Amino acid sequence: QLQASGGGSVQAGGSLRLSCAASGRSFKSYSMGWFRQDPGKERKFVAGINWTGSTTDYADSVKGRFTISRDNARNTGYLQMNSLKPEDTAVYYCAAQRAGNGKSPSDFGYWGQGTLVTVSS
Repeated sequence: QLQASGGGSVQAGGSLRLSCAASGRSFKSYSMGWFRQDPGKERKFVAGINWTGSTTDYADSVKGRFTISRDNARNTGYLQMNSLKPEDTAVYYCAAQRAGNGKSPSDFGYWGQGTLVTVSS
């Protein structure tokens, strides 16, 4: 399973660091991703990282502000979010896929529960 944590409330311009801890199996060879979802809307890709950590990808809306990383020794992934904006407010989900670097939710077979990020202006 995947367990996401680190969400909270922050003012615009602030920072948060989300964590995604894996348990029950090793996700060392899996690509990992972060998605976010607003109520009533579809889940959207935010960032992804391959299993070695050598390749990352970001949605245009977060490039230069968010950084995805992973620590395979700890079986944990991270999303560092800086310069947060009110439009970043959403429930954030971490996910893992066994093969490939797809960016669609359907590419990911393992999901954590969401963690709420609220950015006030």
